[in-house]
Amino acid sequence: MNATLSIVIPVYNEEAGLQHLYDRLYPALDQLRRRYEVLFVDDGSTDRSVALLREQFQRRPDSTRVIVLARNAGQHMAILAGFAQSRGDYVITLDADLQNPPEEIAKIVASMDDGADYVGTVRARRHDVYWRKAASRLMNRVRERTTQIRISDQGCMLRGYHRNIVDAINRCLEVSTFVPALGYTFARYPVEIEVEHAERKAGQSKYSLYRLIRLNFDLMTGFSVAPLQFFTMAGTALALLSLLGVLGLAIRRLIVGPEAEGVFTLFGIAFFLIGVLLIGLGVVGEYVGRIYEQVRQRPRYTIAAVLEEDESTQAQPQQQRSERYVGGAE
Repeated sequence: MNATLSIVIPVYNEEAGLQHLYDRLYPALDQLRRRYEVLFVDDGSTDRSVALLREQFQRRPDSTRVIVLARNAGQHMAILAGFAQSRGDYVITLDADLQNPPEEIAKIVASMDDGADYVGTVRARRHDVYWRKAASRLMNRVRERTTQIRISDQGCMLRGYHRNIVDAINRCLEVSTFVPALGYTFARYPVEIEVEHAERKAGQSKYSLYRLIRLNFDLMTGFSVAPLQFFTMAGTALALLSLLGVLGLAIRRLIVGPEAEGVFTLFGIAFFLIGVLLIGLGVVGEYVGRIYEQVRQRPRYTIAAVLEEDESTQAQPQQQRSERYVGGAE
C-alpha cells in the first residue's frame, strides 16, 4: 500500500506567490497517485496570506488544512506546529517561495520508498546572491567541526521525514531548535539527494545575514558543547603560555635589570586576551540563554485557529463539509 503524504509549508507574508504555489503544488501531488494532505502553517503573517489560505482551504477542504499561529514564532516553530498536526506516513517540508520546485517532491518520496527514514537535499545550481552562498559554505564548515550533524545544505528546507522520525521530534520540548538537524539525530537510514533550485517567484527572503548567524548559533549550541570545550582548551593553552611568558620576563629582569621597552606589546597582548575572554563569555551566555528560555516553560508557539475538514463530515457531499477552529499552545 502506498504511504500517505503530509506536506508541511510554513507561510510568512507570501501573499504575492501563494497562487503560483497552488498552481504547481497540487498537480505535482496528484501525479504521485497517493493520498495526501497539505498543511499550510501561517506564521503570523501581516499581509493577506491568511485570507488566501482560507480561500484555498474552501476550494479543496479534503486535501488542505490551514494552521494559523497567533504570532510570528519563526520558520522552525511553524514546521513543528505542522508536524504536530500531520497525519501522513511521510512528512515533507517545503518552503512557500517556490525556490524548491514542488515537482521535486517525487524524488523524496522515491527515496523514502527505498527505505530512507530521513531525506536531506542539496540544491543544484543554487540561485542565490554570492554572499548567501559564501556564508552558507562557511557556516556549514563551522557546524561540521563543532557538531555530529552531517548536512551538506542546511538552508534547503525541502526534506522528507518518516512518521517515526516526526513522532520522535514531536516528543521533544526544546524551545529553540533546528528541525532538519533534530530529524537527522533520530534517523537510522538518512540519505541526501540533489534537487533543483530556482529563483524566488515573488516577495523577499525572510532570512537576513543576522538571522542566518543566529540560526547557526542555535545549531552549534543546541547540538554540541564543542564551543565550550574549545574555549576551555584555548584558555588552558593561553594560561600556560602566559605562565611561560611571566617566567621568561622574571628571568630577564634578574639578568638584564628593569626595562621600559615592550609596554605597547604588553598592551596588545592584554587586549587580545580580553577579546578572547569576551568571546568565551558570549559563548557561555548562549548556553545560559538557552537554559533560561527552557526553564521558563513558555509555549513554543500559540495556535490561533486550525481550518480543517471535520472528521464527522468526511463522508458527506463536499457542500456539507465544515470548518473547525481549534485554539491551543505548545
